[in-house]
Amino acid sequence: MIDTAVFERFLAKPGKKFRLAGFDTEWQGPKSLRKLEDEERKKRAQEYVRESLKSLSEEQERLWAQDQHSVLVILQAMDAAGKDGLIKHVMSGLNPQGVTVSSFKRPSEDELDHDFLWRCCSRLPRRGEIGIFNRSYYEEVLVVRVHPEFLRYQRLPDAKPGRKFWEQRYESINDFEKHLSRNGYTILKFFLHVSREEQKKRFLERLDTPEKNWKFSENDVKERQYWDEYMGAFEEAIGATSTRQAPWYVIPADNKWMARSLAAGIMAKAIADLPLEMPVISAEKKEAFAEARRQLENEPAD
Repeated sequence: MIDTAVFERFLAKPGKKFRLAGFDTEWQGPKSLRKLEDEERKKRAQEYVRESLKSLSEEQERLWAQDQHSVLVILQAMDAAGKDGLIKHVMSGLNPQGVTVSSFKRPSEDELDHDFLWRCCSRLPRRGEIGIFNRSYYEEVLVVRVHPEFLRYQRLPDAKPGRKFWEQRYESINDFEKHLSRNGYTILKFFLHVSREEQKKRFLERLDTPEKNWKFSENDVKERQYWDEYMGAFEEAIGATSTRQAPWYVIPADNKWMARSLAAGIMAKAIADLPLEMPVISAEKKEAFAEARRQLENEPAD
């Protein structure tokens, strides 16, 4: 089992200078795991995922029943970093009634007719729910930062994509997340940190495996050419927007099982730390329940 204190090593500490170079993409776990052979280490990590999902499932029931707090999980990464697989494994342990998953791709004409936060704002989880964003409004300071020509489709007045423009977007994001936090949202942001070499390996696997061909897009290789630009955009965005109320975690993603283990553990701990309690039944409600019981017990037999 991974000690929850380990999670701190993956936190982009708010207010501190942030550098991606300080975070490993292929972390193999704490010493207790690194001593093991690869297969045994993977098995232990998978057991931890199951334990975390069990805890997460129990906390989800309290979250849903109390109906006061919401949890928003934001996933950002380069292509093939494992976002879809992580969502699949987390979802496997949760009640789908209380979970929403939203994937954000190229914005529609309707979405472009609104401000850059609007399309994500309209899909926020309700009270009692866990919402998972597969990509998010952060695309506006990542993809659009690397491809500023996309701004012309947003028809912004006097849009000049210089330093001031991006700093204003970071400010808008921080203000938005602060607003959500004040209204009962717990926000967890995960950057799945995959190496360029591992991404190449996964792309080739998709090309070589017929069952995985559908996952591959020619645009994936095109965007790979901008790797350094993307790393710079991620570094600046994470450094500017990792706050106390909405922290970023840089998750080593070269080993999918380790990424899933860490993400599940961080989610489980964050929800467990919330002041969640099952609703207290009032005396009036208890009396109404007692009357309902009497009626049911006195119903004539069929």
